[in-house]
Amino acid sequence: MFNPTYTEEQSALVDTARKFTADTIIPAAHACDEAERFPVEIFEAAFELGLMNVEIPEEYGGLGLHTLDGCMIAEELGYGCPAIGTSIMCNHLGTLPLLIAGTEEQKNRYLGRLLDSLTFVSYCCSEPEAGSDVAAMKTRLVRDGNEWVLTGQKRWITNGGHASFYTGFATIDPALRHKGITGFVVDRDQKGVSVGKKEKKLGQRASETVDVLFDDVRLSDDQLLGAPGGGFAIAMETFDKSRPMIGAQCAGIIRRCMDESIRYAKERKTFGVPIANHQAIQFMIAEMAMAYESVKLLYSKAAWEVDQGIRRTNTSAIAKCMGADLAVKSATDAVQIFGGYGYTREYPVEKLYRDSKLMQIYEGTSQVQRMVIAKNLLVRS
Repeated sequence: MFNPTYTEEQSALVDTARKFTADTIIPAAHACDEAERFPVEIFEAAFELGLMNVEIPEEYGGLGLHTLDGCMIAEELGYGCPAIGTSIMCNHLGTLPLLIAGTEEQKNRYLGRLLDSLTFVSYCCSEPEAGSDVAAMKTRLVRDGNEWVLTGQKRWITNGGHASFYTGFATIDPALRHKGITGFVVDRDQKGVSVGKKEKKLGQRASETVDVLFDDVRLSDDQLLGAPGGGFAIAMETFDKSRPMIGAQCAGIIRRCMDESIRYAKERKTFGVPIANHQAIQFMIAEMAMAYESVKLLYSKAAWEVDQGIRRTNTSAIAKCMGADLAVKSATDAVQIFGGYGYTREYPVEKLYRDSKLMQIYEGTSQVQRMVIAKNLLVRS
């Protein structure tokens, strides 16, 4: 039965992540955002502290922690800086296709790399004309003798310029739509692999987002993930298992918005009293509290279901969708509470406002989540 309380070990994990966020992420977040700098030294510190790759199973050298444990860390990182949190947690997304469909040889070959030293893996699914509609992708895998030839362009790839290897999807025949999608794993240093432009973004500027280009990259059979044509199911299961972590980051954003708003509302005075005395301000803070508790429960339940092996696409979609929408609302209200100061870069709520918007877009937009939720409900009824 789902139990939202933490064990002693989980509480210690949260304390470690919370201290790291307070001591290392928050002091650096503003400057990294301003300079659009990818803070490798912070990622090195997170790796050394054991806050990355926590779900890699023990048999491959990892800690073997649960999805819920990873989500607890993600909430704390999201509290400090959603951009830095995104880049730290992106390895989880990139390893999921290997954990879901990789052979023992593939898992041993690639997962071990992530544990020896700071190493990034990026997930390559989106394309210039195929984002939420995964089946519309144009990246091709063509059989040529005993090999496969990979050609195409992937867009919005987090950590793409720093990744040592990539997991992703291509089609063996665009006419087959989702039935042609095939998973693969490819090394950054393979001939024909290159990195394109770095995106100039509204928010999450400390997280690098680039194009990854495949120009006649030759793959062996042991670089395919699963059977040819079986990649769509792998991609969908990947999202089912990764979306609770997005919900967790959203919970962190909401909690940060609430804490900053409470602190400011007690200090700022209008009409001779702190603005915390005004009911209009109290209502916005109360809604942040309600949002945080709701999203925390949602992502915890979704993560618990993943850990229990329960395939519940809707739970993950709801956690991601509600988390993202409420994070944006909480950030909007935080800026409103700060008034003119909230619209400047002097206070952190302006950055939270910009950073939160991406939560409604990546790994399936909020509108797509609603489509997923409705479809699953209508099919079951």
